[in-house]
Amino acid sequence: MNLFSLLDQTTARHSDRGAVFSGEHQVQTWASVRERALRLAGSVSALGPGARIAVASANCPQIIEMMFGIWAAECVFVPINYKLHPREMEQILDDAGVAQVFASAEIAARLAPLTTVPIEIVGGADYEKRCTADPLDPPRCTDPARLAWLFYTSGTTGRSKGAMLSHRNLMAMTVAHLADFDAPDENCSLIHGAPMSHGSGLYIPPYVLRGARQVVPASGAFDPDEFLDLCAHHPGCSAFLAPTMVARLVQTGRAKPPNLSTIVYGGGPMYVESLKKAMAAFGPIFVQLYGQGEAPMTITGLRRADHLDATDAVLGSVGYPRSGVDVAVLDADGRPAPAGEIGEIVCRGDVVMSGYWQNPTATEATLRDGWLHTGDMGSFDADGYLTLRDRSKDVVISGGSNIYPREVEEILLEHPGVVEAGVVGAPDQEWGEVVVAFIVGAVSADELDAYLLERIARFKRPKRYEFVDELPKNSYGKVLKRELRARLA
Repeated sequence: MNLFSLLDQTTARHSDRGAVFSGEHQVQTWASVRERALRLAGSVSALGPGARIAVASANCPQIIEMMFGIWAAECVFVPINYKLHPREMEQILDDAGVAQVFASAEIAARLAPLTTVPIEIVGGADYEKRCTADPLDPPRCTDPARLAWLFYTSGTTGRSKGAMLSHRNLMAMTVAHLADFDAPDENCSLIHGAPMSHGSGLYIPPYVLRGARQVVPASGAFDPDEFLDLCAHHPGCSAFLAPTMVARLVQTGRAKPPNLSTIVYGGGPMYVESLKKAMAAFGPIFVQLYGQGEAPMTITGLRRADHLDATDAVLGSVGYPRSGVDVAVLDADGRPAPAGEIGEIVCRGDVVMSGYWQNPTATEATLRDGWLHTGDMGSFDADGYLTLRDRSKDVVISGGSNIYPREVEEILLEHPGVVEAGVVGAPDQEWGEVVVAFIVGAVSADELDAYLLERIARFKRPKRYEFVDELPKNSYGKVLKRELRARLA
C-alpha cells in the first residue's frame, strides 16, 4: 500500500476537475497533478527508495505534487517548518540525512551557506525540468510499514526529533478523519490556512482521497479576511486552524460564509470562552482534535455534535478516543487511573509512529509496553471525556507552534550575562500561550532579544523577561517551573 494510490483513485474518477488552486485561480486538474507527481518521482527515483527529501517553503500549490511524487518514488517526505532559523533547518537536514531539498527562493538563499545538501527552488527552472522528466510507473507493492513522512518536533533536549510515520500510520489517520470529523466529496475544498508542513499538510491525504480541491491562499500565509474570502468563493470549505487563527477570524466581525462547513481546531489550548465566541460567530462548524506528531492528529477529539448544548467541562476537554485508537490514563505505577484522577496519557493503534529516527533512547522512553507515552497529564471523567491537566514536558504552545523551554534556556545560558534561566508559558488570549523567561544575571531584555534573533526562530523568543535574584529549586537543584508559572498567575 502506497499513499500515492489516493491520488491515483481520485484521478480515475475526477481527472478533469479542478484539483489545486492558488487563491481563486485553478492551477492543476487531478490529471495534471498526477502526471507532474509521477514525472517528479521519475526525477528523484535515482536517489533510491527510502531517500529523505526535504521541503522548506511557505504554503504553495507545488507541495501537493511534491508530497505524492516523493511517495510514488518510495522516498520519504521531510517537511520543514519555514519559520525555523536556517541553523535549525540545517540540524534537521543533518539528522535526517536528507539527499535533496526543495525550498522557496528566500529560504534557499539563507540555507545554502550552511549545508552541502543540494537545494532547488520550488517552481524554478530546475524544478520544472523535473516535472517534465520521464514519468515513473505508479508503485504497486509498497510495504505499508515503509517510512513515508519524517515529522520533526522539537525535543526536550533542544534537538529536533523525527517521528517516523509510515504509509500505514497516515492511512490510519486518513480513515479516522473521514470516520470521525468530516465527509468531503468532489464538491468540497480544503483551505490551507495553517502551515502545510504540519497540521494542514497532514490533512491533504483524506481530502485528496475524496477528490476535494486543495486551496492555497495566494499570500501563502494565514490572513483572516483572505481566508473568509476564499471560503465565500470555493464550495464546501474545511480547514485545520490553530486556536489563535480561530480567534482572529472572530475578531474580523464578519459573518460566516455560507460555504464554510468545518473548522478543525487543535495544536494548542482553546479557552472555553474563546470557543463560545467562535461558536456564536460561526455556528456549529467546529471539531476539536488532540494529537501529537507521534500519533498524527489522532488521539482524541470532539465532533461537531459534541459541541452542541455542551457544558463548560465538555468544551474544556479534548473529547474521547478517536476511531482505531485506544487511550488510557496511567498512574505513577503504570496502572489505569480511576475516573477523575490525573495520570499520564498513553495511546496505541495503527496511527502511532514506529519510533524516532535514529534515536533509540528516545524511542524506548516514549514507546513502552505497546503504548505511546505522550508526556501529557490528564484525567477521564465518568462519561469518558479526557481533559488535559498539565504537560509534563513543559511544552509551550503558542499560535499552534510547539516551543520547548529547554531549547530556549540553553541558548539563553550561552549568553555571558546570563547566570540562570527558566522558561515557562503564560496564558495569552491571542496566542494561547506566550514564552516568558526568568533570568538571573546582568543583561537587558534588548540584549537578549538581539542575541536570540541570531540563534533561534523568531516565534520561539520570549515575549517577556522577568529578572530575578534566584530561581526556585527543589532539594535536587531542579528549577520548579510550577512556581514560576504561579508567579505569573
